[in-house]
Amino acid sequence: MPSFDRIDRISQEVHKAIDSIIRDELNDPRIGGTWSIVRCEVTRDLRYCKVRVSILEEDLRKDMMKALQKAAGFVRRELGRRVDLRYVPEIIFELDTNIEYAAHINQLLKENQSHGEPSDD
Repeated sequence: MPSFDRIDRISQEVHKAIDSIIRDELNDPRIGGTWSIVRCEVTRDLRYCKVRVSILEEDLRKDMMKALQKAAGFVRRELGRRVDLRYVPEIIFELDTNIEYAAHINQLLKENQSHGEPSDD
């Protein structure tokens, strides 16, 4: 069984709370489509939290990231209400493209595999 230290547990709680806040509390029309919070990384001094967001639709990314950055203060305030911490970390939203990159690599591998198969002539 893996051992988690305090910061890992706090990061998990912050992840759950921020996901819930964005999905349930934010009413910005720019926040939509298919998205996911990939990871939350809280610093050891609890002053900052990097929130990695993956957005599937490329045309929505720019507007959604602007909306999230604008709502960071609201998200921080709501986080302070939901998670009992001495310091509520400053929220920094970052775009995560790892899922898109993995899908692209998977597509390339499938294309390579289909081109490499011998034909049934």
